[in-house]
Amino acid sequence: MRVHCVLARRRLARVVVLAIAAFVSTKATAAELTLDVATMPRVGLIGPRFQSYNIEMVEVTGGRFWKPYATAAARRRAETERFAARAPIDLHDGRLRKLAAALSPAYLRVSGTWANSTFFANAETPPTAPQTGFKGTLTRQQWRDVIDFSHAVDAPIVTSFAISTGTRDAEGRWTSEQARQLLAFTKSTGGQIAATEFMNEPDLPAIGGAPDRYDAAAYGRDFATFRAFVKDTAPDVTILGPGMIGTGTDAHARFAVSAAGVDIVSYHHYGALSARCGGDRTANQALSDQWLARTGKTLAFYQALRDRLAPGKPIWLTETAETACGGNRWAATFTDTFRYLDQLGRLAKAGVQVVMHNTLAASDYGLLDEKTHLPRPNYWAALLWRRLLGTTVLDAGVGEHPGFHVYAHCARDVPGGVALLVINNDRRMRRKLTLSAASQRYTLASATPADGNVQLNGSTLALGASDQLPALSGDATAAGVIVFAPATITFLTVANADNANCR
Repeated sequence: MRVHCVLARRRLARVVVLAIAAFVSTKATAAELTLDVATMPRVGLIGPRFQSYNIEMVEVTGGRFWKPYATAAARRRAETERFAARAPIDLHDGRLRKLAAALSPAYLRVSGTWANSTFFANAETPPTAPQTGFKGTLTRQQWRDVIDFSHAVDAPIVTSFAISTGTRDAEGRWTSEQARQLLAFTKSTGGQIAATEFMNEPDLPAIGGAPDRYDAAAYGRDFATFRAFVKDTAPDVTILGPGMIGTGTDAHARFAVSAAGVDIVSYHHYGALSARCGGDRTANQALSDQWLARTGKTLAFYQALRDRLAPGKPIWLTETAETACGGNRWAATFTDTFRYLDQLGRLAKAGVQVVMHNTLAASDYGLLDEKTHLPRPNYWAALLWRRLLGTTVLDAGVGEHPGFHVYAHCARDVPGGVALLVINNDRRMRRKLTLSAASQRYTLASATPADGNVQLNGSTLALGASDQLPALSGDATAAGVIVFAPATITFLTVANADNANCR
Protein backbone atom coordinates (compact mmCIF):
# COMPACT_ATOMS: atom_id res chain seq x y z
CA MET A 1 0.00 0.00 0.00
CA ARG A 2 2.86 2.35 0.92
CA VAL A 3 4.52 1.74 -2.46
CA HIS A 4 1.27 2.55 -4.23
CA CYS A 5 0.92 5.78 -2.22
CA VAL A 6 4.48 6.81 -3.07
CA LEU A 7 3.89 6.09 -6.75
CA ALA A 8 0.60 8.00 -6.66
CA ARG A 9 2.34 11.00 -5.06
CA ARG A 10 5.06 10.87 -7.71
CA ARG A 11 2.50 10.72 -10.51
CA LEU A 12 0.62 13.66 -8.98
CA ALA A 13 3.83 15.65 -8.63
CA ARG A 14 4.71 14.92 -12.24
CA VAL A 15 1.25 16.08 -13.38
CA VAL A 16 1.63 19.30 -11.38
CA VAL A 17 5.11 19.92 -12.82
CA LEU A 18 3.85 19.34 -16.36
CA ALA A 19 0.87 21.61 -15.79
CA ILE A 20 3.12 24.38 -14.46
CA ALA A 21 5.52 23.88 -17.36
CA ALA A 22 2.67 24.09 -19.84
CA PHE A 23 1.38 27.27 -18.18
CA VAL A 24 4.85 28.84 -18.17
CA SER A 25 5.40 27.72 -21.76
CA THR A 26 2.14 29.34 -22.80
CA LYS A 27 3.12 32.58 -21.08
CA ALA A 28 6.60 32.44 -22.57
CA THR A 29 5.27 31.74 -26.03
CA ALA A 30 2.93 34.69 -25.78
CA ALA A 31 5.74 36.93 -24.52
CA GLU A 32 8.13 35.86 -27.27
CA LEU A 33 5.86 36.58 -30.24
CA THR A 34 7.65 38.92 -32.60
CA LEU A 35 6.00 40.30 -35.71
CA ASP A 36 7.93 41.26 -38.81
CA VAL A 37 5.46 43.63 -40.42
CA ALA A 38 7.73 44.28 -43.40
CA THR A 39 7.72 40.69 -44.63
CA MET A 40 4.18 39.53 -43.89
CA PRO A 41 3.00 37.72 -47.05
CA ARG A 42 -0.25 38.45 -48.82
CA VAL A 43 -2.80 35.64 -48.44
CA GLY A 44 -5.91 37.15 -49.99
CA LEU A 45 -8.00 40.08 -51.07
CA ILE A 46 -11.46 40.90 -49.73
CA GLY A 47 -14.11 43.00 -51.44
CA PRO A 48 -14.31 46.75 -50.73
CA ARG A 49 -17.80 46.14 -49.27
CA PHE A 50 -16.58 43.24 -47.12
CA GLN A 51 -18.17 44.63 -43.97
CA SER A 52 -21.91 44.94 -44.69
CA TYR A 53 -25.24 44.63 -42.89
CA ASN A 54 -28.90 43.64 -43.05
CA ILE A 55 -32.09 45.62 -42.59
CA GLU A 56 -34.70 42.88 -42.45
CA MET A 57 -37.68 43.12 -44.81
CA VAL A 58 -40.01 43.09 -41.80
CA GLU A 59 -38.26 46.22 -40.53
CA VAL A 60 -39.06 47.97 -43.81
CA THR A 61 -42.71 46.89 -43.90
CA GLY A 62 -43.37 46.87 -40.17
CA GLY A 63 -44.54 43.75 -38.39
CA ARG A 64 -43.58 41.37 -35.63
CA PHE A 65 -39.86 40.85 -35.12
CA TRP A 66 -37.63 39.57 -32.32
CA LYS A 67 -38.50 41.40 -29.11
CA PRO A 68 -35.53 43.07 -27.38
CA TYR A 69 -34.68 42.13 -23.80
CA ALA A 70 -35.77 45.50 -22.46
CA THR A 71 -36.65 44.71 -18.83
CA ALA A 72 -36.20 42.04 -16.20
CA ALA A 73 -39.79 40.99 -16.80
CA ALA A 74 -39.10 40.65 -20.50
CA ARG A 75 -36.13 38.44 -19.72
CA ARG A 76 -38.30 36.16 -17.59
CA ARG A 77 -40.84 35.94 -20.42
CA ALA A 78 -38.21 35.45 -23.15
CA GLU A 79 -39.37 32.03 -24.23
CA THR A 80 -43.07 32.90 -24.34
CA GLU A 81 -42.84 36.39 -25.85
CA ARG A 82 -40.44 36.06 -28.74
CA PHE A 83 -41.85 38.79 -30.95
CA ALA A 84 -42.97 42.40 -30.67
CA ALA A 85 -44.89 44.53 -33.14
CA ARG A 86 -42.98 47.43 -34.63
CA ALA A 87 -43.64 50.25 -37.05
CA PRO A 88 -41.61 50.46 -40.26
CA ILE A 89 -38.07 51.72 -39.71
CA ASP A 90 -37.55 55.39 -40.54
CA LEU A 91 -34.93 55.22 -43.26
CA HIS A 92 -34.83 59.02 -43.43
CA ASP A 93 -33.67 59.33 -39.83
CA GLY A 94 -30.60 61.55 -39.82
CA ARG A 95 -28.64 59.65 -37.19
CA LEU A 96 -29.31 56.30 -38.84
CA ARG A 97 -28.12 57.61 -42.19
CA LYS A 98 -25.05 59.30 -40.77
CA LEU A 99 -23.89 56.23 -38.89
CA ALA A 100 -24.62 53.86 -41.78
CA ALA A 101 -22.75 56.11 -44.21
CA ALA A 102 -19.70 56.00 -41.92
CA LEU A 103 -19.47 52.24 -42.54
CA SER A 104 -19.59 52.60 -46.32
CA PRO A 105 -18.86 51.32 -48.83
CA ALA A 106 -21.08 48.41 -47.85
CA TYR A 107 -23.97 46.30 -49.08
CA LEU A 108 -27.49 46.70 -47.69
CA ARG A 109 -29.28 43.35 -47.60
CA VAL A 110 -33.08 43.61 -47.32
CA SER A 111 -34.26 40.04 -46.89
CA GLY A 112 -34.75 37.59 -44.02
CA THR A 113 -37.36 34.97 -43.30
CA TRP A 114 -40.21 37.46 -43.53
CA ALA A 115 -39.21 38.42 -47.11
CA ASN A 116 -40.23 34.96 -48.29
CA SER A 117 -43.88 35.84 -47.70
CA THR A 118 -43.95 39.59 -48.43
CA PHE A 119 -46.23 40.88 -51.20
CA PHE A 120 -44.97 43.81 -53.28
CA ALA A 121 -47.98 46.08 -53.73
CA ASN A 122 -47.14 47.66 -57.07
CA ALA A 123 -49.68 50.48 -56.76
CA GLU A 124 -49.69 53.88 -55.08
CA THR A 125 -52.63 52.82 -52.93
CA PRO A 126 -51.60 49.56 -51.20
CA PRO A 127 -54.10 46.97 -49.97
CA THR A 128 -55.21 47.25 -46.37
CA ALA A 129 -54.37 43.60 -45.64
CA PRO A 130 -51.86 41.10 -47.04
CA GLN A 131 -52.91 39.30 -50.20
CA THR A 132 -53.87 35.63 -50.09
CA GLY A 133 -50.77 33.47 -49.85
CA PHE A 134 -48.66 36.23 -48.23
CA LYS A 135 -48.06 37.42 -44.69
CA GLY A 136 -46.85 40.99 -45.21
CA THR A 137 -47.02 43.88 -47.67
CA LEU A 138 -44.24 46.02 -49.11
CA THR A 139 -45.49 49.32 -50.51
CA ARG A 140 -44.00 51.37 -53.30
CA GLN A 141 -43.11 54.16 -50.89
CA GLN A 142 -41.35 51.79 -48.52
CA TRP A 143 -39.24 50.43 -51.37
CA ARG A 144 -38.53 53.98 -52.58
CA ASP A 145 -37.24 54.70 -49.09
CA VAL A 146 -34.93 51.67 -49.30
CA ILE A 147 -33.59 52.86 -52.64
CA ASP A 148 -33.08 56.40 -51.36
CA PHE A 149 -31.31 55.10 -48.23
CA SER A 150 -29.11 52.88 -50.39
CA HIS A 151 -28.00 55.86 -52.48
CA ALA A 152 -27.51 58.13 -49.47
CA VAL A 153 -25.21 55.74 -47.58
CA ASP A 154 -23.41 54.10 -50.55
CA ALA A 155 -24.81 50.64 -49.88
CA PRO A 156 -26.15 48.83 -52.99
CA ILE A 157 -29.15 46.61 -52.37
CA VAL A 158 -29.01 42.84 -51.93
CA THR A 159 -32.35 41.09 -51.55
CA SER A 160 -34.39 37.96 -52.14
CA PHE A 161 -37.88 37.39 -53.52
CA ALA A 162 -41.19 36.11 -52.22
CA ILE A 163 -41.67 32.35 -52.64
CA SER A 164 -44.79 31.71 -50.54
CA THR A 165 -47.97 30.10 -51.85
CA GLY A 166 -49.18 33.42 -53.26
CA THR A 167 -46.40 33.34 -55.86
CA ARG A 168 -47.28 29.90 -57.21
CA ASP A 169 -49.39 28.48 -60.02
CA ALA A 170 -52.03 25.77 -59.75
CA GLU A 171 -49.34 23.08 -59.78
CA GLY A 172 -47.37 24.70 -56.97
CA ARG A 173 -44.56 25.97 -59.16
CA TRP A 174 -42.94 29.32 -58.42
CA THR A 175 -43.83 32.13 -60.83
CA SER A 176 -41.75 35.25 -61.40
CA GLU A 177 -44.50 37.90 -61.54
CA GLN A 178 -43.84 39.38 -58.09
CA ALA A 179 -40.08 39.42 -58.71
CA ARG A 180 -40.63 40.97 -62.13
CA GLN A 181 -42.69 43.80 -60.69
CA LEU A 182 -40.17 44.55 -57.95
CA LEU A 183 -37.25 44.60 -60.39
CA ALA A 184 -39.12 46.81 -62.86
CA PHE A 185 -40.21 49.28 -60.19
CA THR A 186 -36.68 49.43 -58.77
CA LYS A 187 -35.27 50.31 -62.19
CA SER A 188 -37.98 52.88 -62.93
CA THR A 189 -37.24 54.62 -59.62
CA GLY A 190 -33.52 54.91 -60.29
CA GLY A 191 -32.56 52.07 -57.99
CA GLN A 192 -30.45 49.02 -58.57
CA ILE A 193 -30.41 45.56 -57.05
CA ALA A 194 -26.79 44.50 -57.02
CA ALA A 195 -27.38 40.88 -56.06
CA THR A 196 -30.17 38.55 -55.06
CA GLU A 197 -30.80 35.19 -53.48
CA PHE A 198 -33.84 33.23 -54.65
CA MET A 199 -35.22 32.81 -51.14
CA ASN A 200 -34.06 33.15 -47.57
CA GLU A 201 -32.77 29.87 -46.05
CA PRO A 202 -34.29 27.22 -48.31
CA ASP A 203 -33.18 24.52 -45.88
CA LEU A 204 -35.82 25.81 -43.43
CA PRO A 205 -38.81 25.75 -45.80
CA ALA A 206 -41.55 25.31 -43.20
CA ILE A 207 -40.35 28.30 -41.18
CA GLY A 208 -39.72 30.27 -44.35
CA GLY A 209 -43.23 30.16 -45.78
CA ALA A 210 -42.64 27.60 -48.52
CA PRO A 211 -45.41 25.17 -49.52
CA ASP A 212 -45.87 21.95 -47.59
CA ARG A 213 -43.39 19.18 -48.41
CA TYR A 214 -41.09 21.60 -50.23
CA ASP A 215 -38.20 19.23 -50.84
CA ALA A 216 -34.84 19.62 -52.58
CA ALA A 217 -36.27 18.58 -55.95
CA ALA A 218 -38.97 21.26 -55.79
CA TYR A 219 -36.40 23.83 -54.71
CA GLY A 220 -34.10 22.87 -57.57
CA ARG A 221 -36.94 23.15 -60.08
CA ASP A 222 -37.92 26.61 -58.81
CA PHE A 223 -34.33 27.80 -58.62
CA ALA A 224 -33.84 26.93 -62.29
CA THR A 225 -36.92 29.03 -63.14
CA PHE A 226 -35.59 31.88 -61.00
CA ARG A 227 -32.14 31.77 -62.59
CA ALA A 228 -33.53 31.82 -66.14
CA PHE A 229 -35.79 34.73 -65.21
CA VAL A 230 -32.96 36.84 -63.71
CA LYS A 231 -30.55 36.16 -66.55
CA ASP A 232 -33.21 37.17 -69.07
CA THR A 233 -34.76 40.13 -67.22
CA ALA A 234 -31.88 41.57 -65.19
CA PRO A 235 -28.58 40.08 -66.40
CA ASP A 236 -26.60 42.68 -64.43
CA VAL A 237 -27.94 41.30 -61.12
CA THR A 238 -25.57 38.85 -59.42
CA ILE A 239 -27.19 35.57 -58.39
CA LEU A 240 -26.29 34.44 -54.87
CA GLY A 241 -27.14 31.11 -53.39
CA PRO A 242 -28.23 29.04 -51.77
CA GLY A 243 -28.34 31.29 -48.68
CA MET A 244 -28.75 28.38 -46.28
CA ILE A 245 -28.04 28.17 -42.57
CA GLY A 246 -27.69 24.43 -41.96
CA THR A 247 -24.78 22.03 -42.24
CA GLY A 248 -26.70 18.78 -42.55
CA THR A 249 -27.83 16.47 -45.33
CA ASP A 250 -30.76 18.71 -46.28
CA ALA A 251 -28.43 21.66 -46.84
CA HIS A 252 -26.19 19.41 -48.93
CA ALA A 253 -29.11 18.30 -51.11
CA ARG A 254 -30.36 21.83 -51.79
CA PHE A 255 -26.88 23.09 -52.54
CA ALA A 256 -26.40 20.28 -55.05
CA VAL A 257 -29.46 21.26 -57.11
CA SER A 258 -28.57 24.97 -57.28
CA ALA A 259 -24.79 25.29 -57.14
CA ALA A 260 -24.26 25.32 -60.90
CA GLY A 261 -26.62 28.27 -61.26
CA VAL A 262 -25.14 30.71 -58.76
CA ASP A 263 -22.57 33.39 -59.49
CA ILE A 264 -21.50 33.58 -55.85
CA VAL A 265 -21.96 31.01 -53.09
CA SER A 266 -23.84 32.48 -50.12
CA TYR A 267 -24.56 31.00 -46.71
CA HIS A 268 -25.71 32.05 -43.22
CA HIS A 269 -24.12 31.41 -39.85
CA TYR A 270 -25.35 31.65 -36.28
CA GLY A 271 -23.31 29.79 -33.72
CA ALA A 272 -26.39 28.94 -31.64
CA LEU A 273 -29.96 29.93 -30.83
CA SER A 274 -30.66 32.81 -28.47
CA ALA A 275 -32.59 32.37 -25.22
CA ARG A 276 -35.79 33.38 -27.07
CA CYS A 277 -35.64 30.17 -29.04
CA GLY A 278 -34.48 27.91 -26.25
CA GLY A 279 -30.74 28.48 -26.49
CA ASP A 280 -28.70 27.77 -23.38
CA ARG A 281 -25.52 29.74 -23.97
CA THR A 282 -24.13 31.97 -21.23
CA ALA A 283 -22.07 35.15 -21.34
CA ASN A 284 -19.18 33.23 -19.75
CA GLN A 285 -18.84 31.21 -22.95
CA ALA A 286 -18.78 34.26 -25.21
CA LEU A 287 -15.00 34.76 -25.12
CA SER A 288 -14.00 31.10 -25.42
CA ASP A 289 -11.92 29.89 -28.33
CA GLN A 290 -14.49 27.18 -28.95
CA TRP A 291 -17.19 29.80 -29.49
CA LEU A 292 -15.04 31.97 -31.74
CA ALA A 293 -14.09 28.95 -33.85
CA ARG A 294 -17.67 28.04 -34.76
CA THR A 295 -17.80 30.46 -37.68
CA GLY A 296 -14.81 28.69 -39.22
CA LYS A 297 -16.46 25.29 -38.92
CA THR A 298 -19.56 26.48 -40.77
CA LEU A 299 -17.40 28.04 -43.47
CA ALA A 300 -15.46 24.80 -43.86
CA PHE A 301 -18.72 22.97 -44.62
CA TYR A 302 -19.69 25.39 -47.38
CA GLN A 303 -16.15 25.65 -48.73
CA ALA A 304 -16.09 21.88 -49.16
CA LEU A 305 -19.42 21.96 -51.00
CA ARG A 306 -18.26 24.90 -53.10
CA ASP A 307 -15.02 23.19 -54.05
CA ARG A 308 -16.89 20.10 -55.18
CA LEU A 309 -20.01 21.59 -56.78
CA ALA A 310 -19.13 25.18 -57.72
CA PRO A 311 -15.33 25.32 -57.90
CA GLY A 312 -13.71 28.72 -58.02
CA LYS A 313 -16.80 30.74 -57.13
CA PRO A 314 -16.50 33.43 -54.43
CA ILE A 315 -18.19 33.01 -51.05
CA TRP A 316 -20.33 35.58 -49.21
CA LEU A 317 -21.73 35.24 -45.70
CA THR A 318 -25.03 37.06 -46.18
CA GLU A 319 -26.44 36.79 -42.65
CA THR A 320 -24.73 36.38 -39.30
CA ALA A 321 -24.82 37.62 -35.71
CA GLU A 322 -24.17 36.54 -32.12
CA THR A 323 -27.03 34.02 -32.10
CA ALA A 324 -30.20 33.47 -34.11
CA CYS A 325 -33.60 34.80 -32.99
CA GLY A 326 -32.47 38.36 -32.26
CA GLY A 327 -29.36 37.57 -30.23
CA ASN A 328 -28.82 37.05 -26.52
CA ARG A 329 -28.97 40.02 -24.17
CA TRP A 330 -25.17 40.44 -24.23
CA ALA A 331 -25.20 40.74 -28.04
CA ALA A 332 -25.66 44.47 -27.44
CA THR A 333 -22.56 44.69 -25.22
CA PHE A 334 -18.77 44.59 -25.51
CA THR A 335 -18.93 40.90 -24.63
CA ASP A 336 -19.98 40.14 -28.21
CA THR A 337 -17.38 42.40 -29.84
CA PHE A 338 -14.79 39.65 -29.47
CA ARG A 339 -16.93 37.38 -31.65
CA TYR A 340 -17.76 40.18 -34.08
CA LEU A 341 -14.17 41.22 -34.82
CA ASP A 342 -12.67 37.74 -34.61
CA GLN A 343 -15.25 36.58 -37.14
CA LEU A 344 -14.31 39.36 -39.55
CA GLY A 345 -10.60 38.65 -39.15
CA ARG A 346 -10.98 34.89 -39.40
CA LEU A 347 -13.24 34.94 -42.47
CA ALA A 348 -11.21 37.58 -44.31
CA LYS A 349 -8.12 35.42 -43.91
CA ALA A 350 -10.10 32.38 -45.13
CA GLY A 351 -11.16 34.14 -48.34
CA VAL A 352 -14.79 35.13 -47.65
CA GLN A 353 -15.48 38.25 -49.72
CA VAL A 354 -18.45 39.81 -47.90
CA VAL A 355 -19.85 39.45 -44.35
CA MET A 356 -23.34 40.88 -43.70
CA HIS A 357 -24.15 41.46 -40.05
CA ASN A 358 -27.72 41.01 -38.88
CA THR A 359 -28.91 43.67 -38.20
CA LEU A 360 -28.04 47.34 -38.60
CA ALA A 361 -30.65 48.50 -36.05
CA ALA A 362 -33.11 45.88 -34.80
CA SER A 363 -33.34 43.67 -31.70
CA ASP A 364 -30.38 42.88 -29.45
CA TYR A 365 -27.92 41.97 -32.19
CA GLY A 366 -28.25 45.31 -34.01
CA LEU A 367 -25.15 47.46 -34.42
CA LEU A 368 -27.36 50.36 -33.34
CA ASP A 369 -30.10 50.54 -30.73
CA GLU A 370 -33.40 50.12 -32.54
CA LYS A 371 -35.18 52.95 -30.71
CA THR A 372 -32.46 55.58 -30.37
CA HIS A 373 -30.08 54.46 -33.15
CA LEU A 374 -27.22 55.14 -30.74
CA PRO A 375 -24.09 53.06 -31.38
CA ARG A 376 -23.44 49.87 -29.51
CA PRO A 377 -19.94 48.45 -28.94
CA ASN A 378 -20.06 46.40 -32.14
CA TYR A 379 -20.75 49.57 -34.13
CA TRP A 380 -17.60 51.23 -32.79
CA ALA A 381 -15.66 48.06 -33.61
CA ALA A 382 -17.08 48.09 -37.14
CA LEU A 383 -16.10 51.74 -37.56
CA LEU A 384 -12.51 51.08 -36.47
CA TRP A 385 -12.28 48.14 -38.87
CA ARG A 386 -13.61 50.33 -41.68
CA ARG A 387 -11.16 53.16 -40.99
CA LEU A 388 -8.02 51.16 -40.29
CA LEU A 389 -8.00 47.87 -42.23
CA GLY A 390 -7.60 47.67 -45.98
CA THR A 391 -8.70 44.97 -48.40
CA THR A 392 -5.36 43.16 -48.77
CA VAL A 393 -5.13 40.35 -46.21
CA LEU A 394 -1.75 39.35 -44.81
CA ASP A 395 -0.49 36.43 -42.76
CA ALA A 396 0.62 37.74 -39.36
CA GLY A 397 2.77 34.62 -39.01
CA VAL A 398 2.09 33.94 -35.34
CA GLY A 399 0.14 30.68 -35.61
CA GLU A 400 -2.51 29.54 -33.14
CA HIS A 401 -2.36 30.63 -29.51
CA PRO A 402 -5.23 29.81 -27.14
CA GLY A 403 -6.97 32.96 -26.00
CA PHE A 404 -4.93 35.19 -28.32
CA HIS A 405 -5.61 35.93 -31.98
CA VAL A 406 -3.73 38.20 -34.37
CA TYR A 407 -4.92 39.21 -37.84
CA ALA A 408 -3.08 41.41 -40.33
CA HIS A 409 -4.13 43.53 -43.31
CA CYS A 410 -2.55 46.28 -45.30
CA ALA A 411 -3.47 49.55 -43.60
CA ARG A 412 -6.25 51.47 -45.31
CA ASP A 413 -4.98 54.34 -47.47
CA VAL A 414 -1.41 54.06 -46.12
CA PRO A 415 0.97 52.83 -48.86
CA GLY A 416 3.31 50.23 -47.39
CA GLY A 417 1.52 50.35 -44.05
CA VAL A 418 0.23 47.37 -42.06
CA ALA A 419 -2.74 47.20 -39.69
CA LEU A 420 -3.08 44.53 -37.01
CA LEU A 421 -6.13 43.30 -35.11
CA VAL A 422 -5.03 41.78 -31.79
CA ILE A 423 -7.68 40.00 -29.72
CA ASN A 424 -6.86 38.91 -26.18
CA ASN A 425 -9.96 36.93 -25.32
CA ASP A 426 -8.31 35.47 -22.22
CA ARG A 427 -10.11 36.98 -19.23
CA ARG A 428 -7.10 36.67 -16.86
CA MET A 429 -3.80 36.61 -18.69
CA ARG A 430 -1.87 39.50 -20.18
CA ARG A 431 -0.31 38.89 -23.58
CA LYS A 432 2.69 40.42 -25.33
CA LEU A 433 3.90 41.09 -28.85
CA THR A 434 7.11 42.63 -30.06
CA LEU A 435 7.06 45.04 -33.01
CA SER A 436 10.21 46.35 -34.64
CA ALA A 437 8.51 49.60 -35.67
CA ALA A 438 6.46 52.30 -33.98
CA SER A 439 2.68 52.11 -34.25
CA GLN A 440 -0.59 53.81 -33.42
CA ARG A 441 -2.57 51.87 -30.84
CA TYR A 442 -6.37 51.68 -30.53
CA THR A 443 -7.45 49.50 -27.60
CA LEU A 444 -11.10 48.67 -26.94
CA ALA A 445 -12.00 47.65 -23.40
CA SER A 446 -14.84 47.81 -20.93
CA ALA A 447 -14.74 47.96 -17.15
CA THR A 448 -17.95 45.95 -17.23
CA PRO A 449 -18.09 44.01 -20.52
CA ALA A 450 -21.76 43.18 -19.94
CA ASP A 451 -22.90 46.81 -20.16
CA GLY A 452 -23.46 48.80 -23.34
CA ASN A 453 -20.37 51.01 -23.12
CA VAL A 454 -16.89 50.60 -24.53
CA GLN A 455 -13.73 52.64 -24.08
CA LEU A 456 -11.11 53.48 -26.68
CA ASN A 457 -7.72 53.99 -25.04
CA GLY A 458 -9.50 54.68 -21.76
CA SER A 459 -12.15 57.12 -23.03
CA THR A 460 -15.79 56.08 -23.36
CA LEU A 461 -16.99 56.26 -26.95
CA ALA A 462 -20.09 58.33 -27.58
CA LEU A 463 -21.55 60.63 -30.20
CA GLY A 464 -20.92 64.33 -29.79
CA ALA A 465 -23.14 67.31 -30.45
CA SER A 466 -25.28 66.97 -33.57
CA ASP A 467 -24.32 63.27 -33.62
CA GLN A 468 -20.73 64.06 -34.46
CA LEU A 469 -18.53 60.97 -34.51
CA PRO A 470 -15.49 61.09 -32.21
CA ALA A 471 -12.03 61.32 -33.71
CA LEU A 472 -11.08 57.69 -32.83
CA SER A 473 -7.47 58.73 -32.37
CA GLY A 474 -4.71 56.26 -31.65
CA ASP A 475 -1.94 56.48 -29.06
CA ALA A 476 1.63 56.59 -30.31
CA THR A 477 3.42 53.39 -29.30
CA ALA A 478 7.18 52.92 -29.58
CA ALA A 479 8.83 49.90 -31.14
CA GLY A 480 9.41 47.01 -28.79
CA VAL A 481 7.22 44.94 -26.48
CA ILE A 482 3.51 45.77 -26.40
CA VAL A 483 1.36 44.43 -23.57
CA PHE A 484 -2.31 43.55 -24.06
CA ALA A 485 -4.51 43.44 -20.98
CA PRO A 486 -6.98 40.57 -20.47
CA ALA A 487 -10.30 40.81 -22.32
CA THR A 488 -9.23 43.61 -24.66
CA ILE A 489 -9.19 44.16 -28.39
CA THR A 490 -6.48 46.27 -30.02
CA PHE A 491 -5.91 47.66 -33.49
CA LEU A 492 -2.32 48.64 -34.33
CA THR A 493 -1.38 50.61 -37.44
CA VAL A 494 2.24 50.58 -38.53
CA ALA A 495 2.60 53.35 -41.10
CA ASN A 496 6.31 52.70 -41.72
CA ALA A 497 6.05 48.95 -42.13
CA ASP A 498 7.35 49.21 -45.70
CA ASN A 499 5.55 46.00 -46.69
CA ALA A 500 5.87 45.51 -50.45
CA ASN A 501 2.47 43.82 -50.62
CA CYS A 502 0.84 47.02 -49.36
CA ARG A 503 2.31 49.56 -51.79
